[in-house]
Amino acid sequence: MNALLQQVSEQQLAGFILVLARVSPLFLLAPIFSSRMLPARARSVIAVAISFGLAPMALHGQHLNLDGMNLVGLIGKELLVGLSYSFALAAVFAAISVAGSLMDTAMGFSYGSLIDPITGTQSPILTQLYAMVGVLVFIAIDGDHWMIEGLARSYQLVPINKFPSLGSLVGGADHAFVSIFGSAIELAAPVMLAVLLTDCAMGLVARVMPQLNVFAVGFPAKIAVGLLVMVVSLPFVGGWISDQVQVSVSSALQSIHVA
Repeated sequence: MNALLQQVSEQQLAGFILVLARVSPLFLLAPIFSSRMLPARARSVIAVAISFGLAPMALHGQHLNLDGMNLVGLIGKELLVGLSYSFALAAVFAAISVAGSLMDTAMGFSYGSLIDPITGTQSPILTQLYAMVGVLVFIAIDGDHWMIEGLARSYQLVPINKFPSLGSLVGGADHAFVSIFGSAIELAAPVMLAVLLTDCAMGLVARVMPQLNVFAVGFPAKIAVGLLVMVVSLPFVGGWISDQVQVSVSSALQSIHVA
């Protein structure tokens, strides 16, 4: 063991720490990797394993200045790049959760909330359903491979001893944050439109037949129509999630470049 440690140079150790700093934000924000269903110890082991795999490529042909202040600055830079990359991916799943919340509110499911096993927070039924669908689609399209490949490519855009453009990173994060609500509207639009039309129909019925208890009839009708449209649109939801994951990885990499 001592002989193995003696073969590790200061450059290699510092480089591994810097790579781990860029990888770690994936396990705070990125889908699946940040899931509460993964124990903290398992996430730590996976982060170290990915860092070991990326370190040789990240350190190839690079010489690090091991001065204390410079090393602290490089660690901060690596954390910032990792956070910017992970946030763009997390925005896709945030949009999926917001879309589920909009549909829960429109259909009346927001009255009942359960603990979401993915995030560990309390959320309504359809929010959890769409989060699960997003995770399943993410696994089916090998989204985790895309994330790691994109992170590896980020070392070509911003090498380990270079500093990124802060304006570009902030602009990329701002674009990802702004797009959350718009993407959620796109995803929830079919169900929300169907529920709105059902409400309009129930309003016309109430005008024509005042003696009919519209609340007793309309509430189950909204749920039935909403669930029917949701089931019909689920195949399109899978394609939408797949496209958005690709776009988010591409957008995150476009916002990362040397200052």
